[in-house]
Amino acid sequence: MKQKMQYHRLSLVEREEISRLLAKGLSFRAIAKQIKRNPGTIAREVNQIRLGRILYRATVGQWRALRKRLRQRRKRKLDKFSKLKRYVLSKLILYWSPEQIANHVKIDYPEDTAMRISPETIYAYVYVQPKGELKKHLIKALRREHKHRYKKNHHFNREVPNIIDLVSIDKRPKEVGDRRIPGHWEGDLIIGKLKHSALGSLVERTSRAVILTHLKQFDHTSVAKAFAQEIQKVPRHMRLSMTYDRGGEMSSHRWFTKHTKVKVYFAHSKSPWERGTNENTNGLIRQFFPKGTDFSKFTRREVKRVQRLLNQRPRKVLHWKTPEEVFNELVLR
Repeated sequence: MKQKMQYHRLSLVEREEISRLLAKGLSFRAIAKQIKRNPGTIAREVNQIRLGRILYRATVGQWRALRKRLRQRRKRKLDKFSKLKRYVLSKLILYWSPEQIANHVKIDYPEDTAMRISPETIYAYVYVQPKGELKKHLIKALRREHKHRYKKNHHFNREVPNIIDLVSIDKRPKEVGDRRIPGHWEGDLIIGKLKHSALGSLVERTSRAVILTHLKQFDHTSVAKAFAQEIQKVPRHMRLSMTYDRGGEMSSHRWFTKHTKVKVYFAHSKSPWERGTNENTNGLIRQFFPKGTDFSKFTRREVKRVQRLLNQRPRKVLHWKTPEEVFNELVLR
């Protein structure tokens, strides 16, 4: 029985020999025979470089191999420290980003220096996983970025020219702008597939705490009642005002204010930056409910689960505390 040969990485000398023999026009099989290597090893080495036979250089091949080895060492950290690995995986399935995980672990384990990891190492660990269910689940947990720019004329125009007794954002107290006083909210409606369903979102400006409203209907009466039902669960001193765009679903703002004591201010037309906190939060919500989602297929429990995930995820703007933690601190202040 033949003894299986132990594999050794290609050396710089071997790579120089490969480069020389390629220049002579030898095939991969002929080169492998001369340097006593497997033809597949030669093919993989050369084809790593675009236009392999033409551009292959020994120094480039050596540099690529060293870089690959360094990447492998970096991703092994999670395999070496099982406690850290369990922490990272437990947060990834909660849809925390690698940056959030890397910073919040310092808060959870301030004295344990072994519980330290960089966002890059987490990304590397996810993407070097072999194909399979684990890799699918981990990649799905990462936040997605838009790869295409959407045309603005595809957006659903919800604005109503004349909302009765509209109060402009210009009349909103200055204290709302600097976020020092909590209890000021921003609201919006996220429209679903074919404009047949919608999800309501409210976000508190100081803590970034979000409330998601499961809507069966999204006419102005239904939206006002649904928002009122949710906001009334918040302590009285934490519901002072709400800033909304000029969407027609908030036409019943007077009814909303009467039943909640929350004053509603309307942003200027086509000025989403005036509700920047809400716009940013909607982007986070889209991780769970991408564009084209049919919200009618989701239950209230499923919507509230996403709300919990968002509120229990650390935020850079909050110095890596979670919106839930900051909101609770403000309630007791």
